[in-house]
Amino acid sequence: MWDTALIGKEYAPFDAGVDTAQIAAFAASIGEDDPIYREEAAARAAGYPAIPAPLTFPFSLMMVAGQSFLVHADLDIPIPKTVHGEQWFDFHNNLYAGDVVTGQQKIADMFEKKGGALQFIITETRMDNQDGVHICDLRTSVVVLNN
Repeated sequence: MWDTALIGKEYAPFDAGVDTAQIAAFAASIGEDDPIYREEAAARAAGYPAIPAPLTFPFSLMMVAGQSFLVHADLDIPIPKTVHGEQWFDFHNNLYAGDVVTGQQKIADMFEKKGGALQFIITETRMDNQDGVHICDLRTSVVVLNN
């Protein structure tokens, strides 16, 4: 088992911009064909102030900002020994094209199952937009396979 003293460790805040091309590409990758994710006029006609990001989009911002493997590096875990276990989102406000989010990731928990054959790392990340509006909280589970 790892040093559980790392539970609670916070990583440096990161900033990530959101643009229409990112949203359109992400929407296409998840099979979302609603024009509100590609066309400003369609988004405004649907009542949005700008093109909205699909709900799971914030996780891609973490990846682009280089946050996904910080814990791996801290714990010296080879990436091929891990799988993305689960992802949770708690939304407070919408995310739109033109927003810049600031996020901060922390290690929330670490535990093992099956006699140490599986180790779990839980991280939490809060994201706020450029106006300080709380957009969402992400909770990520990474499973380390020890075989």
